Amino acid sequence: MSVPMITLNDGTKIPQLGLGVWKMPEEETPGLIMSALNNGYRHIDTAAAYGNEAGVGRGILESGVPRDEIFITTKLWNDRQGYDETLRAFDESMGKLGLETLDLYLIHWPMPNRGHYVDTWKAFVKLQQEGRIRAIGVSNFLPEHLERLIDETGITPALNQVELHPRFQQSAQRAAHAKLGIATECWSPLGQGEALSNPVLTEIASRHGKSVAQVILRWQVQLGCITIPKSSNHDRMRENITIFDFELSDAEMARIKDLDAADGRIGSDPATADF
Repeated sequence: MSVPMITLNDGTKIPQLGLGVWKMPEEETPGLIMSALNNGYRHIDTAAAYGNEAGVGRGILESGVPRDEIFITTKLWNDRQGYDETLRAFDESMGKLGLETLDLYLIHWPMPNRGHYVDTWKAFVKLQQEGRIRAIGVSNFLPEHLERLIDETGITPALNQVELHPRFQQSAQRAAHAKLGIATECWSPLGQGEALSNPVLTEIASRHGKSVAQVILRWQVQLGCITIPKSSNHDRMRENITIFDFELSDAEMARIKDLDAADGRIGSDPATADF
């Protein structure tokens, strides 16, 4: 299974589809990582807050897949922001993952009320300059947060991972990313399952002989986004990566666009989130 690559603004290449491991129990993670790698995944997305970085590291090591074939992302949690604390937190994550170099490191949330994200970003830049991280980015940052990072450091994030699914399509956010040269990555790409019974998506899926999940992931890929569906089910894991053998028409893409909803957000609002 060959997954297309997206080239980030620093030249780093990232597989357009990966496996998210949010809420994946630590003890189950190694086996699920090995299953994913056996099914063609080469992009794994974890975070310090998920509590399973060590399991991801074990799964990668035990899989036998060469390290340089796997793209690994982790994220800095909110209570570790600030320049010196970020450097310590990064070392802890790398120790759990068992890695020398990380492919992508993200600031998990901006936490604008705390005011530490610029200093945190400066630590990210230092780690990248030292060769310890290939690409640096953010998660859940609004355009004003992105612009402040760029204005104060001169370094543009390679990627912003945001909530994005059929009922919350983030068109203005995606347009801001495109203007700044930042890749868009989707978390909760299936809307935590909420979209799977939508009649429009069910009809499109039936027409292609695909599942609704496959249609949603294909839609995100055709938007030019990177997507990281989470699954602990081996069959669904295989299904989620089998989306590169069909294409949605312009009319189908337009019908999905119409599913966007003003109240579609599932997660926290990055403007006010503080946890």
